[in-house]
Amino acid sequence: MVDLASVVRPGDGIICGQACAEPQTLLEALVAQRARLAGARLFLGASYSGIIKPEHADHLRLCSYGAIGQVRVLAQAGVLEILPVPYSQLGGLIRSGKIGCDVVMLQVSPPNSRGEYSMGLAADYLLPAIDTARVVAAEVNDQVPWTHGERVLRKEDFSLMVQSSRPPATLPAPKRTGREEAIGTHAAAWVPEGATLEFGIGALPDAVCAFLKDHRRLAVHSGTVGDGVVNLGVERIECAMLIGSRRLFDFARENAALRLRSSEYTHNAKVLSGIERFAAINSAVEVDLGGQVNSEVAHGNYVGAVGGAPDFARAASQSPGGVSIIMIPSSRIVERLSGPVTVGRSDAGIIVTEKGAADLRGCSLRERQIRLQKIAT
Repeated sequence: MVDLASVVRPGDGIICGQACAEPQTLLEALVAQRARLAGARLFLGASYSGIIKPEHADHLRLCSYGAIGQVRVLAQAGVLEILPVPYSQLGGLIRSGKIGCDVVMLQVSPPNSRGEYSMGLAADYLLPAIDTARVVAAEVNDQVPWTHGERVLRKEDFSLMVQSSRPPATLPAPKRTGREEAIGTHAAAWVPEGATLEFGIGALPDAVCAFLKDHRRLAVHSGTVGDGVVNLGVERIECAMLIGSRRLFDFARENAALRLRSSEYTHNAKVLSGIERFAAINSAVEVDLGGQVNSEVAHGNYVGAVGGAPDFARAASQSPGGVSIIMIPSSRIVERLSGPVTVGRSDAGIIVTEKGAADLRGCSLRERQIRLQKIAT
C-alpha cells in the first residue's frame, strides 16, 4: 500500500475527488494510515463508495458541502461538519484557504499518446484545489476514460502517483416507476426547443432525458450529468462531473462533444447570464405553498445539499426564454418547510409533480397556494 506519510502531514487539509471520481485506493490508504495523520481534515463531496465510515472520525476531521450518497451516514452519526454554501462558492473558498487544501487526491485516466492525463470523471472544485495544494496525489485508474476538459495533467504535476485497475464508483440510473415517468413527462413539456439544460443530482432530473427525444437543438451546461444524456442527441455538453454507470463512462471516453469544466465556470453567474433558453431541472426534499424549496433536510436529518440549485434556478429565471423546474412527488408539497430554505420563493418557477405542473411565475402568494394545492396529495 502507498505510504501517504511521505507527502501528507498530520493536520493537513485534504480534498478528494467525489462521487464517481473518488480515488478509492488513495482513500483506503488514508483510512488505514489515519492514526499517523491525526488531525487531518478531509473535505468530502458526494460519495458512493462508502470507504469513509463514522469510526474514521477518531483521527480524521470530516467536512462536506452536503450529505449525498454514503456521506449521509456520516451526517447521521454526528461526525460530519456541514458547510451550507452554494456550489458556486466552493472554488473561491478553496483558493482563499477557508476550505483547507494542503493535499488534493485525484482519480485520473491513464495518459494519452502525448503523456497527458485527463481529469477522468470530474473537474468541479478539483481544479481550484490543484492550483492551491502543496501535494497533488493521483490514482491512475486504467478503468477511467480519457475525457476532454479545460486542463490536462502531466506526470511532473503529481507529488505522488499510484496505479490501480478497479471499477470507478457508480450510480446507475434506477428503474423508473410510473410516478417518476409521469413527473418526467410533465417536466419535459416545459422545456423549450433549443434549450440549454442543467440537471441536478438524482433520479428525477436524469429521468427527464427520456422524454426530450423530440426536442431539437439541445445543449447541456450542468454541474452533473448522468446516464440520461447518452441517448439525448445533444451536440455540446459542458459539465463539472459525470455521475452514472459504465454506460456513461464509455459515452464520455474521448468524446469531443463532452467537456469537463471547473465549477468556477459551470456555476459562474457571469457565464450563466449569457445562456438563452436555460432550463434548470432539479429535484428537492420538499416545497411549501409559497414556492420555497428545501433541498437539504428531511425529518431532521441532513440528506442533501445547497448544491447548485440556487445558482441555476436564479440563472434560469433570468434567462431569455429560460425556465426553472423543480420536480417532486406530490406528497412533498407541504404547508411549511421542515428544513431550511435552499431556493427562495423569489426564484420560484415551475413546480412539477406526478399530478401536473404549477407555474408560479408572476403569481401572488394566494395564487401560488391555489396552484400548488392542485398538484399536491
